[in-house]
Amino acid sequence: MCLYFLDYGAGNVQSLANSLKKLGYDFQWVTCPDDFHKATSLIFPGVGAFGSAVDALVAKGLLEPLREYIASGKPYFGICIGMQVLFQSSTENPEKKGLGLIPSPIEEFSNVDKSVPHMGWNACDLLDSDKPAEGTDRSSHYYFVHSYRAAYDPSNYPEAAEWAHAVTQYGQEIFMASVRKANVFGTQFHPEKSGDAGLKIISAWLSEPELQRSGAPSTPRVLRTPRPRDGLTKRIVACMDVRSNDEGDLVVTKGDQYDVREKAPSAAGAVQTSSSGAVRNLGKPVALAAKYYQAGADELCLMNITSFRHSPLRDQPMVAVVRAAAEEVFVPLTIGGGIKDTVEPDGTRRSALEVAGLYFRAGADKVSIASEAVYAVEQMRRKAKEQGLNEELALGDGTSAIETIARAYGRQAVVVSIDPRRVYVDLDYEGPYKEELVFGREDGEEKERGKAWWYQCTVRGGREDRPLSVSQLARGVEKLGAGEIVLNSIDRDGTGKGFDADLVQLVRKNVRIPIVASSGAGSAAHFVDIFQKTGVEAALAAGIFHRGEVDIQEVKQALSNADLNARS
Repeated sequence: MCLYFLDYGAGNVQSLANSLKKLGYDFQWVTCPDDFHKATSLIFPGVGAFGSAVDALVAKGLLEPLREYIASGKPYFGICIGMQVLFQSSTENPEKKGLGLIPSPIEEFSNVDKSVPHMGWNACDLLDSDKPAEGTDRSSHYYFVHSYRAAYDPSNYPEAAEWAHAVTQYGQEIFMASVRKANVFGTQFHPEKSGDAGLKIISAWLSEPELQRSGAPSTPRVLRTPRPRDGLTKRIVACMDVRSNDEGDLVVTKGDQYDVREKAPSAAGAVQTSSSGAVRNLGKPVALAAKYYQAGADELCLMNITSFRHSPLRDQPMVAVVRAAAEEVFVPLTIGGGIKDTVEPDGTRRSALEVAGLYFRAGADKVSIASEAVYAVEQMRRKAKEQGLNEELALGDGTSAIETIARAYGRQAVVVSIDPRRVYVDLDYEGPYKEELVFGREDGEEKERGKAWWYQCTVRGGREDRPLSVSQLARGVEKLGAGEIVLNSIDRDGTGKGFDADLVQLVRKNVRIPIVASSGAGSAAHFVDIFQKTGVEAALAAGIFHRGEVDIQEVKQALSNADLNARS
């Protein structure tokens, strides 16, 4: 077998390369059109926008050779965009045409009954139980991250339905999770990010004789009706704050109320109230990432809270960490810290898009933006006010980090991390945030009873307040193109009292993109509580996992016991 790997130049393809290496397969990268003639098997993974992918293939002179390769009957495996490009078109970029092999369009999910993008682990239903093929397993969940899908619709697209190998339900929509016919196999989900279940799919396809992979029959058309509940699981995210310690080594740390230094003892042995001790060291980032992957974390997040020493592209300490972690873990990896426009010491300007691209090529799946998102929304609102427009009509100018990265890699690749804190006001408050007030409940914490507050956004890790509410920021970043929000709470961070459900519910009412609840978890029950109260898609924790106070599988079991979908 002469296996080739097609990279059109966008998104994280390194993870699939790592998967192939882990499985013991050698491969070559497609570097020119002639390589298609040398290949006897081809894998095309891709993330990002449909139009960007088509344009890149055309610009590199690879679109027509790809069409000819598939027509030759040699085995083809397309992942995400690599599957979508097989269809006629996409409403994401209607002016661009796909290969047209599968006679139906790619269309956007409805967000009436669910968040979009579809982001997380979902179950698949095989349409032909006699030919499961490629290792797909009904009991497994696979990782999806997309806003556009190919509907499974045998009535309106009967010929396209014959390509469907497995389907998935999200909300009340049923779409093609994988396609298989003749020499073509494709998955909408990412097997390289689906843990052991995904690796089995890749291994099964590669281990089949090439002749067998070139002659898969079409799938019988099977009518499907939506179930009352889809198979999307609740995600558990393990987060690691990474920074340099005083010796210059990268370590995982965790702050109490964002303070990462140990309390320094006084000469008499009493603990001082100020933090002037060493940076709290909870382990090495790559080792901890591998540990949490083995423990069953659904996603991992590495947050760079150290400063760049010289250049964000040439001297970024996290790049090596990301690259090494991506070789050890096969679930989604989000990287945060320093994703912004910068200027190097020699005066060279570097865009946030360049920095994000570096992370993606190293093995990251998503990048997280924090302070820069606040500044971008403030600028958008300021310009709208100058033009006499209300907030709903405010638009970005296309230059923010969120916009440029989402345009190139798709909105699913952009996460915004929000750091709000409570601002307490009088119960009869009549200020600009009146409609966002939260009132303490009589059965709530004693210090909250009879009080009212709104949530103010901050920058620089909570060290600076901004004149922007959490609702205004959340709506703004969604409009700019963010695909997910990590919602922190300065007030709950490190308390172990549980997530701030009032905060999550407030933001949930304002946006239709997925939300990751963060800050305050102290027990497995807290995860159950936030999912049941808010319907949020994911929940994140750090310190309780680092210190071994709560085990990830303990959380998963608590979710299952509460009849919440969880990946085992």
